[in-house]
Amino acid sequence: MNLPVTLRALKYRNFQLFFGGQFISLVGTWMQNVAQSWLVYSLTGSSALLGLVGFSGQIPVFAFSVLGGIAADRLSRRHVVIATQTASMLLAFALAFLTLTNTVRIWHVFVLSALLGVVNAFDIPARQAFIMDMVGKEDLINAIALNSAMFNASRVVGPAVAGITVAAIGEGWCFFVNGVSYIAVIIGLMLMHVNGHRRTAANSPIEDVKEGFRFVIRHPPIHALLILLGVGSLAGTPFMVLMPVFADKILHGGAQALGWLVGVSGVGALVGALVLATRRHVRGLGRWVAISAAAFSVSLIAFALSRVFWLSLLFMLPIGFFMMIQFGASNTLIQSMSPDVLRGRVMSVYSMMFMGMAPIGALVEGAVADRVGAPVAVAAGGAICLLAAGAFAFWLPRIRASARELIVANGMAGGDPPQEVTGAGLPLEQAEEPN
Repeated sequence: MNLPVTLRALKYRNFQLFFGGQFISLVGTWMQNVAQSWLVYSLTGSSALLGLVGFSGQIPVFAFSVLGGIAADRLSRRHVVIATQTASMLLAFALAFLTLTNTVRIWHVFVLSALLGVVNAFDIPARQAFIMDMVGKEDLINAIALNSAMFNASRVVGPAVAGITVAAIGEGWCFFVNGVSYIAVIIGLMLMHVNGHRRTAANSPIEDVKEGFRFVIRHPPIHALLILLGVGSLAGTPFMVLMPVFADKILHGGAQALGWLVGVSGVGALVGALVLATRRHVRGLGRWVAISAAAFSVSLIAFALSRVFWLSLLFMLPIGFFMMIQFGASNTLIQSMSPDVLRGRVMSVYSMMFMGMAPIGALVEGAVADRVGAPVAVAAGGAICLLAAGAFAFWLPRIRASARELIVANGMAGGDPPQEVTGAGLPLEQAEEPN
């Protein structure tokens, strides 16, 4: 199959099945995210409770993702993802039932959100590491970028449909559509034929966790990227939790304005993902991370200061674009520097930083917004992210050589690879032998 360079990972049948099913499922997920925010805001009118719901849904990722990483390295990643997608479908149907029967209460939302967070703690590391199983090393960069493009294309469609659906017939049908959408990705996963990955030796779970963290801590390029990612998730991305406040109280547009704001940021992120998909190698991605982190911060501050709807929409484009470039390039670099035997555990730390820090930020930013207003809270978060971007840019020249060594060791760039090592500092063949 002759495909443009931007779409080259779609030559793999497994990735085609994954891509199509995930897109349908993610449209439903974004519909649920927007509808759930609006449901909570309608039930309570509280910025702080918006932050608390975000906290309850994502803090389990921080708490349990290390277990998800162990599962991704020990078990079939395809089977893990099938299980997590099935559980997510059942939770969506439960929320739909409660909402459509007018029996939903705020505590229901908290409980179901927390349970979904536990599911995601296992889903994210397995799904991220599974990309390598589907396409191999040669097209990993493109597959990660296309996965991000799919995520953000659904982010354009889902919120726009959700805004219209919530305004017309209510939040419950958004939750129901999300439940149905999981069927597509489950069918796609069941139709795949994947050789799988090399499993870890049957060490104790504690030793597995230690090995993953040792690898991250011992390699400055990886923990530098993760620290920047963590600061961005803690101080930057929680602005999404406050979108209902901006849409209603500041820009006076209601549910439809909320759909437009989230959707336009998705357009920017989609463009960013497609730009990233054109790359064939990882050279220069560290610089992309530094520049995009700074540009995202400036755009976020500008959005916080805007009081005009069309101007706010305009600022959401670079917010989505640069956020996508930073997170997508970081994901690519971290996977390129991680040996396959440790990939699930390294991606579990990535999940802790990417998803796990966000609930803490959502909780803090929601509380700050209740006291001083959403614009001040979001602008302060943007300023913190800008300082972190500056620190990373200063550190970047000092870690570039170490990053290249890791990338060459994993066969992701040309050169003479040093002997591949695990977090324990042992050759893979030796490390996998039982004690």
